[in-house]
Amino acid sequence: MEPKKIREGYLVKKGSVFNSWKPMWVVLLEDAIEFYKKKSDNSPKGMIPLKGSTLTSPCQDFGKRMFVFKLATTKQQDHFFQAAYLEERDAWVRDVKKAIKCIEGGQKFARKSTRRSIRLPETIDLSALYLSMKDTDKGIKELKLEKDKKVFNHCFTGNCVIDWLLSKQSVRNRQEGLMIASSLLNEGFLQPAGDLSKNAIEGTAENSFLDNPDAFYYFADSGFFCEDNSSDDDVVLKEEFRGIIIKQGCLLKQGEEPLGAIHLRGCVVTAVESTPDAKKSGDENLFEIITATEIHYFLQAATPQERTEWIKAIQVVSRTGK
Repeated sequence: MEPKKIREGYLVKKGSVFNSWKPMWVVLLEDAIEFYKKKSDNSPKGMIPLKGSTLTSPCQDFGKRMFVFKLATTKQQDHFFQAAYLEERDAWVRDVKKAIKCIEGGQKFARKSTRRSIRLPETIDLSALYLSMKDTDKGIKELKLEKDKKVFNHCFTGNCVIDWLLSKQSVRNRQEGLMIASSLLNEGFLQPAGDLSKNAIEGTAENSFLDNPDAFYYFADSGFFCEDNSSDDDVVLKEEFRGIIIKQGCLLKQGEEPLGAIHLRGCVVTAVESTPDAKKSGDENLFEIITATEIHYFLQAATPQERTEWIKAIQVVSRTGK
């Protein structure tokens, strides 16, 4: 029986020649990571066995490249992958770590707290509940919260989720609320923000969701972003951009005729760290687009939030072509 797919998607992978970074379709299996040049390819370009491998995240080997993780094999081969933003990287890291742990323990990979294992009633429609939670007027309010010198935008606390479920009479008590909230979290409707909520997912507690004012969460398709995120303290070095740079910088132009176009279908987009003197030069909030033909474009947003919004919007266009 073939190993099941745990996670798949485009990541930027470091090549072995000239420090080149190229988009790859990456598939996490129960016992290995396969990577393809394109999603439509029938055979992988390479395969990384997970048995005995070690994972490092955040990886600080590359100054300007943010959200990189490293996988070192038993044959002393290092593989580097870059995600588009922090939450995407952390999701990959959690699943890869769990897959390695399952191999070491001789266990099958299984998502924690599935509908059956937590005895979620069949009458509960998680999708409908999620839409109610996101309602602008009657849903859970997205806030700007601060903890450990970090500012979390568009998020909310764990106890606020349970309070909301109780206020809407969706649950009878807080314990039942925890069961529903854990299901929303494990099905991907809610995402953890901050070390406390992320550690709970990886722990062994019965509920992966925390009814706690210090545990932060956010809606999966929201505009969440974190400022001054010290958990990803990549060392910023003065290193030249790698790849074929066609054009970089900002332009202001009046008129209706475009100066050019970037073809987004099949592209990969990632955040890029700025240089140490970025505040003086205005070289902040950069992101990189690598097209299907492996041309690299570097663009600049006005704010960290705008950069995150651009990245997520470009990812949608890359997948759908619309």
